[in-house]
Formats: sequence, C-alpha cells, structure tokens
Amino acid sequence: MNGGLKVQLANMLKAAMAASLGFEEDPAIMEASDVRFGDYQSNVAIRLARKLNQNPRDVACQVVKRLELNGIGLPEIAGPGFINLRLNPGWLGGLIGSRINHPRLGIEPTPNPQKIIVDFSSPNVAKRMHAGHLRSTIIGDALVRILRFAGHEVLGDNHVGDYGTQFGLLIYGFKCFLDTEGFTRDAVAELERLYQVMTELCKGDSNVEAACKAELVKLQSGDPDNASLWENIVLISRAEAAKIYRRLGVEFELWRGESYYAQSLAPLVGELASRGLAKNSEGALAVFFPKSEDLSGQPFLIQKSDGGYLYSTTDIATLKSRVEELKADRIIYVVDSRQALHFKQLFATARLMGYQTELEHVGFGMMLGSDGRPFRTRDGGTIRLEALIDEGEARIKPLVQRKWPDMPAEEMHETCARIAVGAIKYADLSHNLETDYKFDWDKFLNPDGNTGPYLQYTLVRAGSVLRTSAEKTGTHVTSEEGAICLETAEDVQLGKALLGFPDVIEEVAAALRPHLLCEHLYRIARAYNLLYSKRPIIWAENEEVCRSRLTLSLFVRRTLRTGLDILNIPQTERM
Repeated sequence: MNGGLKVQLANMLKAAMAASLGFEEDPAIMEASDVRFGDYQSNVAIRLARKLNQNPRDVACQVVKRLELNGIGLPEIAGPGFINLRLNPGWLGGLIGSRINHPRLGIEPTPNPQKIIVDFSSPNVAKRMHAGHLRSTIIGDALVRILRFAGHEVLGDNHVGDYGTQFGLLIYGFKCFLDTEGFTRDAVAELERLYQVMTELCKGDSNVEAACKAELVKLQSGDPDNASLWENIVLISRAEAAKIYRRLGVEFELWRGESYYAQSLAPLVGELASRGLAKNSEGALAVFFPKSEDLSGQPFLIQKSDGGYLYSTTDIATLKSRVEELKADRIIYVVDSRQALHFKQLFATARLMGYQTELEHVGFGMMLGSDGRPFRTRDGGTIRLEALIDEGEARIKPLVQRKWPDMPAEEMHETCARIAVGAIKYADLSHNLETDYKFDWDKFLNPDGNTGPYLQYTLVRAGSVLRTSAEKTGTHVTSEEGAICLETAEDVQLGKALLGFPDVIEEVAAALRPHLLCEHLYRIARAYNLLYSKRPIIWAENEEVCRSRLTLSLFVRRTLRTGLDILNIPQTERM
C-alpha cells in the first residue's frame, strides 16, 4: 500500500513532470498554510523554471496539463507559479475507507532494512539516575521504537559507565569508611556518600590518592577480593537503575558497560599505534586528524602518559565490536550536544580505521528549571529521576481522585503513574531535540494543551464514543472497508490529519526527530476534539454521516494508539 497523502501527490506530480518536460524534480509537497489556496501546494515549477530558463507559470501550466489526479481534486496555478491542489472530500473519504483495515495504517516497512544500534541512557555505576539522564533515556527509547516500526532491526544498548578510576575510590572507601547500617538501608545512597567522601580526601591527601590508585590497579590485575567487590557494586547499581527503567517502561537488548571491552583496550591501542593512526604526544598516545579542518588542532587522546585508558579508548573499542561482532550497518549515539566534539573525533577515527558504517550523534539540549537555569533542587542539588516521577504522580493524584473518587487504590496508583510518565515523556519528546526547554509541571500536566495528558484524554474520549454507540445500538463499530462521508470542514480536517500519519512516520524515521510525530498526534487530537465539540457523532441524523464519524473515531483511536506506542507513552482507560 502506498504511503501518505504527500507521497501520493508527489508521485503524481513526478509523473506529470516526466510526461510534460522529460525529467523529474522533487516536488516538495507542502500543506497549504491557508485553506483558501487549497490543501497542498508545490513550488516545483518555480525551481524547474530556473533550470529551463522559462517562465514559471508556463512551466506550471505544462505540468498541470499532464497531471492525472483521477478524481482527487482540481489543480490551480497561483502567484509566480505555485501549483495548488484542492482535494475532493469524496476521494479523501474513499482513501480513508481503503486504509481503515490496513494493519499498519497504510505504512509499509522500509524495503531496505538495516541493523541499527542505538546507544542511549548510559548512567554511571554507583550513582542514582538523575534528571540529567532523562532526555537520553526517553529520546533513545523513542528512536529505537520509531526505527523498529519503520522496519529496521534495532538493538538498544545501555553503555553504562562501570569501569575507570572511580572504582579505586569506591573500593578503598568501602574497605575503610563504609557505614554498614547505611549500606543495608540504602546501598546506592551509601555508595554515593563514599564517592563524595573519597573525592574530598584525595584532594588533600596524596597518600589516600595513592592508596585508591593501588586498589584500582589490583582490580585491573584481577585481584579476586576487589573483583568481587566491584561486581557487587555493579549489580547493586544495575538493580537500582532497573527500577527506574521499569517505571519508564524502557528496555534494552544489550546492557554492555565499559568493562565489557576492558580486555580489548591494550590490543586496540597497539593496533592503532602499529598502523600509524595513533602517535606519541608528550608521552601519551593520540589520534591526529591533519586533513580535517574541524579537527586538525584537536588530537583524540587514547592513552595517558601513565599507561591508563580513557573514555575515548573505550568508545573506539565499543564501536569496533559493534561493527565487527554485531555487524551493525548504522550506529546512533543519543548523547547531549555538549559531547559533539568527542563524537566528531570518534567518527573520524573510525573512518581512519576503514569502517564505513553509518555513524550519527543525536545531540540534544538541556532540561532547565522554570528560572531558565539547569534543573536543580532548591538547595542546588541534582534532582533524582525517581523523585521527579514521584512528584508527577503526587501532583496528578488529587485530580484523579476528584474525577474518580471510587476508583480502586491499585487502579488509582496505576492511572496516576501512567499520566505522570506520559506527561514527562511527551514534554521531553515534543520539543526540538537541539533546543533547551523549561520543565514546568503546570504546563505539562495541563489536559487542554499540547501535552501528554491531552493525547491520553483524546484517546479515552474516542473509546468512550465507541462504547456509548455500542450501548445505544447493541453493536460495535467495525472497520468495514468503504467510503467515508466527509460532510463538513471538520470532517475533512480530521481526515487529512489521519491520512498524513504515514508521511510523518517516514519523515521522523529519516530525520530522527520525535517532536514531528508529537506535533502530528496533537494535530489529530485537536481535529477530533473540534469535530466532537461542533458536530454530532453518535446522534447525527444522517445514518451515513453517523457511521462515517464513528469509523473516524475508530481510526483516531487506532492512530493515536499506534503513535503513542511508538513514542512509548502510556495509555489509560479512564481520565
């Protein structure tokens, strides 16, 4: 089945260009900003005119004459040569009818599937996940689902920080300063305390610093006691992180920390040095990029002068494993924009090594407080991710209690959790990745704005309409194939929004921009609620119109469910 409206219209314009001018150009179909000029438009004739050295309107006339719309609507030429397309509501209704039973809403999987690894979340061991981990976790999870829905084989990899100098501090602190009761009560909190204590001690005492380094050397040399202690710390940290992931509904196919690649670091550095890719730099080893304008003065340090390895070394080893062992065609790193230089250097190193795998850094801006500063607690501390979710649930609970005072306690808790997590996720995903945004509970929990709760509520409303209809008629609405009657402007607006869903999915999968999907789901929800408020659905006097609007309600529910599933935003039965 073909794609969305834009794809169909573009194909028709391409055929008309080929027939009238002998070659094709990307029509760049856009929705008209003003319905007075039709539904869709293209400036392709203006662009072609420059190449052909002809008058744009003349070019537009040639294309329009060969345009076979097959009942879709009437083309118009406007201004200097815009081709406007006004769609026939009858054709739109027929297309909706043909799509209603398609299991993927008219979206076919990509004909060129890739094996893709998405590197996201990646918290550090022995620390609680905080608000700073939220964006990578939510964005990365959404990208995994978007690409998987598009038809690719996708592996989500949680590349946790479980290897490095911090473990020398933690092991020494564990042996010398452990609060046993505190560790029993809250192990991760005690590990955080130990790390802070040891960091301060190392600043003022070189003997303590040397002792910590000695513990790290013992760990890296295979000392069984230190290895056992390290393994325990990793397991405790993973269990703590897993609780947060369960609340967010996030899963990983791979959970390979930096330690997974520890044994491959020395051979990797040796390989880079032997191939002349890594060279001495003041006693250390670094990769240089003399042929790159951006990186010529930015060496990529891979081994310190004392022989120690760095985050960069581990990342090269990880990339090597993903390409050679996992056979990845494409690797996507979801890490904040401040790490842009690191990934430019990493990708340039991969090219020097001969890898042709597609590599992409999906950077993102910061989550800010209402004051426009980095999101912090009142005393300046980092906000724990668990506490953030708890606050969302606490804020929504009084509203749910007022609406459903007799709701069972377990359902109440589940409903509040779904609304809170939905609000947090949608707030993050609905913003352009590259921009910072302010975290505002009042805005994000608003059931009437561009929010997660608004979409959840619209989905509940569509379901309520269908249930009420079933109670009234004694039969359930089914998605029988057939023309849909789009009688009013509100019907047409909703129909166009629903039929545009495949175009948006294709665009989101190509651009890796979840906010585009959020915008479109919001558009569908607004169009449905406008129809609901202005026109009768169940009680429409015309039987054909009633059936059509109930079928549109079914289509809305399926489309919103699909979109929210792709974004991994929870759905609720009651709002």
